[in-house]
Amino acid sequence: MSHFSQIKTQIRNLSSLQEALNDLGIDWKQGPATVRGYQGQTHSAEVVIPQENQYDVGFRWNGNEYELVADLQYWQQPLTVNGFLNQVSQRYAYHTVKNTTSAEGFQVAEEQKNEDGSIRLVVQRWSA
Repeated sequence: MSHFSQIKTQIRNLSSLQEALNDLGIDWKQGPATVRGYQGQTHSAEVVIPQENQYDVGFRWNGNEYELVADLQYWQQPLTVNGFLNQVSQRYAYHTVKNTTSAEGFQVAEEQKNEDGSIRLVVQRWSA
């Protein structure tokens, strides 16, 4: 019986996910790599976050999105699973917006971090 949980996300871009993890100071390995779980069980994932207790957290492509894969009984991150995913998702969205708008010729004109933790970005594009 597998102890692994798969948690759906809205994360679809691997480089934005990796940039988000870097922003948060999370030590991760690029895959494909093995996520270690209960009694030697493993899953393959594109991003693996090793934990000191030898049970890893990973993000695995399921054909639609990068889902979080972990044995939640051995979760050892400083935040809860939801808190962790919220932080990763916010930084992921930030990088996705910046990368997408940059590819379309926009530049960040203003960036503001609000007291509630949200981020306000103003982008602009000059046209000839």
